[in-house]
Amino acid sequence: MRVLLKNIIVTSVLTIAMLACGAGGPAVTLPTILPPTTPPLVEPIELKSSPFNEESQSPVYTITAQIPYLDGSTDASVQAFNTAFKNIVDGEVAAFRGGMAEMPLTPISAGSSLDIQHELVSQQGSIWSIKFNIMGYADGAAHPYHYSITVNYDLADSRELILDDLFLPNSNYLQVISDYCKVQLSARDIGFTDGFAQGADPVPENYRNWNISNEGLVITFDEYQVAAYAVGAQTVVIPFSELGQVVNLQGPLAPYLP
Repeated sequence: MRVLLKNIIVTSVLTIAMLACGAGGPAVTLPTILPPTTPPLVEPIELKSSPFNEESQSPVYTITAQIPYLDGSTDASVQAFNTAFKNIVDGEVAAFRGGMAEMPLTPISAGSSLDIQHELVSQQGSIWSIKFNIMGYADGAAHPYHYSITVNYDLADSRELILDDLFLPNSNYLQVISDYCKVQLSARDIGFTDGFAQGADPVPENYRNWNISNEGLVITFDEYQVAAYAVGAQTVVIPFSELGQVVNLQGPLAPYLP
């Protein structure tokens, strides 16, 4: 479902016209307006965050998280969105707790930790593209770890998009994406060609973290995937113009294309 300003304007015009007729004013001739193919979500909705905090003393750990949710509507599609994103955070928290079962009860340092934050990469029409940035630490480890979870959600269909949804059937889009990313990563001083190039090969697992942005398709490579830990995660933005031969022009990228 989409929040359409056009529908708000049309509703206002119809209301004014009916009031004018009821007051005995001159008849108003309105243009014929075809109804939308799907009912619009007229309530204004806003992305907000719900905090989550948990502490344990045996073993010692802390969990902090921000759970994204849409506020402003009780529509079923909004509730499905909120449930889906809460489930993602709940799953990461549960996995972390499970790992804590293996930790010693007496902390080696200050204990373990998990922190889950999120950012809105873009929102166009019914498409919401969100990225989770997750940092964890296992007590006694040399350094913390980081990883990403990306979600591109179509509110109209109440489902998470997969990368295949963006492209033409049977196209070689993974090869196109991989070729572009390898050129960009090779130009960086990150040691990509020193044993990490396979992390950008055209296989689905390498491109599990992607977001739709206004500038293009954003690929996130987590630490260790295309470079050493010290270099950190790497992102590559692929302009939509580089994907022109394989993009489905009627697909989810349509609102973003010039």
